[in-house]
Amino acid sequence: MAAPSPADTVVGKPPRARVEDAVDPEETAGEKLERKRDYLEGFLAKKPEADSATGAGGKLQQAVIDALKEIYDPEIPVNIYDLGLIYGVEVDDECDVTVIMTLTTPHCPVAESMPGEVELRAASVPGVRDAEVNLVWDPPWGPEKMTDEARLELGML
Repeated sequence: MAAPSPADTVVGKPPRARVEDAVDPEETAGEKLERKRDYLEGFLAKKPEADSATGAGGKLQQAVIDALKEIYDPEIPVNIYDLGLIYGVEVDDECDVTVIMTLTTPHCPVAESMPGEVELRAASVPGVRDAEVNLVWDPPWGPEKMTDEARLELGML
């Protein structure tokens, strides 16, 4: 071991670590070259996580969205989902569905019947315990909310 430098002998400071103080592990050259851990083993052994029925991206949410795509606006030959009237579909852990939607205008001829139809359709999906529709006007609906499929159907592309 080397003699301590004057900086190491200052009172109150611990001695500095030196390379020559490091302890080499007792390994042979073969052990050093041997693969210590198979890093792919954990990756390959991991199974895909089970698809959740509830929550964002769950099977139940997709089933509700598919059911809502079967409801068409009576004035326009496009379903209400692609038309952009559905702002969100939320499924909680108890399989209760909340649909946030709007209409093209507050004076829409189906303003009284459409939210009820959406609620019935969402509640009829197998696995859904209850459904609720929240009709909102902010942000207001606009043609930019339509999917490309809806725009193509309406000749807007």
